[in-house]
Amino acid sequence: MSPLPSITETIARRFSCRTYSGEPIPEDARTELAEAAAAMRTGPFGSRLRFMLVAATPEDGAALKRLGTYGTIRGATGFILGAAEPGAESVGAMYLEDFGHAMERLILHATALDLGTCWLGGFFTRGTFARRIEASRAERIPSVAAVGRIRDQHSAREGIMRRSVGGGRRKSWEVFFHDGGFGAALTAKAAGEYSIPLEMARQAPSASNRQPVRIVRSGASWHFYIRRSPGYLPKFAQSLTGIEDLQRVDCGISMCHFELSARELGLPGRWVVSRPAIPVPDGLTEYSATWEG
Repeated sequence: MSPLPSITETIARRFSCRTYSGEPIPEDARTELAEAAAAMRTGPFGSRLRFMLVAATPEDGAALKRLGTYGTIRGATGFILGAAEPGAESVGAMYLEDFGHAMERLILHATALDLGTCWLGGFFTRGTFARRIEASRAERIPSVAAVGRIRDQHSAREGIMRRSVGGGRRKSWEVFFHDGGFGAALTAKAAGEYSIPLEMARQAPSASNRQPVRIVRSGASWHFYIRRSPGYLPKFAQSLTGIEDLQRVDCGISMCHFELSARELGLPGRWVVSRPAIPVPDGLTEYSATWEG
């Protein structure tokens, strides 16, 4: 995998692109992204993952035949497909967080190659994508990502500028970040050298833009939680629809942004699952993982 440019710059450039030019991805970018996808085999918690790039070429315009997205995406000439294997033991129990972390790394790689991308969690035909990646009975397809050449670079840049100036519809720092426990807001100044990784985590995309991740600092540790959206799809409905718990995927995406930017700054740390003795504010808030600095 070629080195990415500054991760903070890449995160700032990335946006949810739903309309593409319809032109094939350039051959060099297609080859590099396909190799990166094939090499992505696990996440920070050790779950078994598989990824592949399916892309149309000038010679094979039918490569994406029957890969449907219910009309939500136009002109994409590629998709990043991924399969994750759940497990009851420590390896595999965090498969959705691992999947979100790994897929976002590939999406940021595509962004660094000047390609547009869009996460798709609910609006794609799971059966056809599962057949294309030859998913086993033990594997799940939590999400896919559209990828292709951006149709209107000028509009894309304007959208990025609007988000950087106004923050888009991002929840505030006081909502996302807490110091020592919930209810004690953590400011960017108090976060010190971790203010950039935290801001990158805040900028992570999420399903329906619900932004469910909350982070609590405790000493040198950063505890990640999911604040469930009221009325979020319950487990029995997920089993009926085949849609995975996308808020856990969202948490993995935020972890990816946090980790990559922390490592870029030379901040040491590792992921562990070790629930802290921090009271949660209500039944909608649940612990996910910890970055031990």
